[in-house]
Amino acid sequence: MSDEEHHFESKADAGASKTYPQQAGTIRKNGYIVIKNRPCKVVEVSTSKTGKHGHAKCHFVGIDIFTAKKLEDIVPSSHNCDVPHVTRTDYQLIDIAEDGFLSLLTESGGTKDDLKLPTDETLLTQIKEGFAEGKDLVVSVMCAMGEEQICALKDIGPK
Repeated sequence: MSDEEHHFESKADAGASKTYPQQAGTIRKNGYIVIKNRPCKVVEVSTSKTGKHGHAKCHFVGIDIFTAKKLEDIVPSSHNCDVPHVTRTDYQLIDIAEDGFLSLLTESGGTKDDLKLPTDETLLTQIKEGFAEGKDLVVSVMCAMGEEQICALKDIGPK
């Protein structure tokens, strides 16, 4: 065999899919679904009866988990829909940089510096005011389909 060393380019994920298939008829309210390539939380599901040509249809109304826009889709209940892998992780806030990026402490003790302040005004002011007061803040980060965004804030007491 050859004595050459092989170098492989590594990417951030292990090739895992950002979504998984699930039958449309089994998706319920408060679940997640991909509508128009956006991860959405299902707020309303209605199912029509089977018509002359078969298939019952499911009408989904979802709210984009990152932009809060309302999206709708109609899918035959026997067909598969994409469901996003949605994860929620808590990080402790260390610092807010001048450019609006946050410095967060991970579970393993490392730092995560690639998240911007949220666009939601109330959450933004809560983070800025709490940090200015010197409180220990924990932010919840929602991650789906390669996107991350801060979605909640907890105060764990003074520093």
